[in-house]
Amino acid sequence: MFQFMKARKKWWLAPIIVVLLLLGVLLVIGGGSAVAPFIYTLF
Repeated sequence: MFQFMKARKKWWLAPIIVVLLLLGVLLVIGGGSAVAPFIYTLF
């Protein structure tokens, strides 16, 4: 993915990918833990 962005000069995609990855990690971690109710209140 990063080689594609480097070759095609699509650096504006990097923040979108980072945000999506962080949201995914947040949902995976918060899905099965005691932190889940606090995460769901953010959304």
